[in-house]
Amino acid sequence: VQLVESGGGLVQPGGSLRLSCAASGFTFSNYYMSWVRQAPGKGLEWVADISRDGSSRYADSVKGRFTISRDNARNTLFLQMNSLKPEDTAVYYCNAGLGIKNYWGQGTQVTVSS
Repeated sequence: VQLVESGGGLVQPGGSLRLSCAASGFTFSNYYMSWVRQAPGKGLEWVADISRDGSSRYADSVKGRFTISRDNARNTLFLQMNSLKPEDTAVYYCNAGLGIKNYWGQGTQVTVSS
């Protein structure tokens, strides 16, 4: 099982980034997928999730700015991040869950700074 995040980097406040999470080794379409982040010196924070049928939910801190999506044909999860703020700086992880099965990626760093 592998989850590989990509797309992070350094961006100015107000900018945009699109994160991707490539999945392999399990039936991606069956799994509930999430993005979770960890800011420096802080704990894990749930950002957004998406069900098998595409229903999504967002943390209040990112609602209206971030969009989660999935491409089951390509086994890939996405997070479009717009209007980025310095407080969005964190390592972003993707997570796959189905019952007791739970998988994590290695994370991708997002830094929002001028």
